Amino acid sequence: MREAAFVKQNKHKWLQFESVLVNNTEITPDDLSNLYIEVTDHLSYAQTFYPNSQTLNYLNHLAATAHQKIYKTKKEKKNRFYTFWVKEFPLEFYSYQKELLITFFICLLFTAIGAYSAATDGAFVRSILGDAYVNMTLENISNDDPMAVYKKMGELDMFLGITINNIRVALMCFTLGILFGIGTVYVLMQNFIMLGSFQYFFYDKGMLWESARTIWIHGTIEISVIIIAGCAGLVVGKSILFPGTYSRLTSFVKGTKAGLKIVISTVPLFVVAGFLEGFVTRHTEMPDWLAIVIISLSLGFILFYYVIYPNQLYKKQIHEHQPHQL
Repeated sequence: MREAAFVKQNKHKWLQFESVLVNNTEITPDDLSNLYIEVTDHLSYAQTFYPNSQTLNYLNHLAATAHQKIYKTKKEKKNRFYTFWVKEFPLEFYSYQKELLITFFICLLFTAIGAYSAATDGAFVRSILGDAYVNMTLENISNDDPMAVYKKMGELDMFLGITINNIRVALMCFTLGILFGIGTVYVLMQNFIMLGSFQYFFYDKGMLWESARTIWIHGTIEISVIIIAGCAGLVVGKSILFPGTYSRLTSFVKGTKAGLKIVISTVPLFVVAGFLEGFVTRHTEMPDWLAIVIISLSLGFILFYYVIYPNQLYKKQIHEHQPHQL
């Protein structure tokens, strides 16, 4: 790559980094460290291909300034836990909105495939959900209690079992991203084909509303955060396939750290989903309006924290970094 093209491609990143350093803008140690890694990666590239150039001198100076600030701010504030959830993670997650959208459409596709397969093949639902579950549900329907499955286990046992299983699925989505993202897509395929066939099964029995207003009390958060965990896996896969200006190893480390943060963000939500499934969903006698309120609040929080709020923080940061007009 010609030096002019290299400068043009990365200049906006360097200027943004320089603005953070010179203006002493508040930034977390992790974010500063990530910026430092990017600049030093560019510095290494410039040392190889553009020795004795102004670009190399500039990057040397930038890297040295960053190194000093990293060690100066190495001691983290006492409110680190608060800033991670309220500012650091949402702002970083803005960078992965594209991966989140792709994951959503992948899950939507597999859900549609599951529903279509159940509609066109009578044996498909049993092959996915198992004969025991289908027979039990048919018996529950005949007893006028189609959602009785949520009442068979004790509240605490169900809460713990469901929460642990959901976290396991999230970790699988994340860790299998190392297989270039294909492993993550496979886990999503298993879960969302099952979801599609499951919902079609109740639709076919004339129980779509009864099942939806019950299942999505906990399922709104549960399904949403599985999608978010899938996004984490795709972030890891993308870091391997498309390292950009980083070395592949550096890109992989960055992608893994980012994916891990995304998965960590889902753990409290899986606990909430497990609590709802263990203690709330079983109350099938609750009025429709209450179920709708719980579902709406759950969906509203997910959309706000993972989509709306990150965009707001990003726009606010851009505004703060813009030079003031005289």
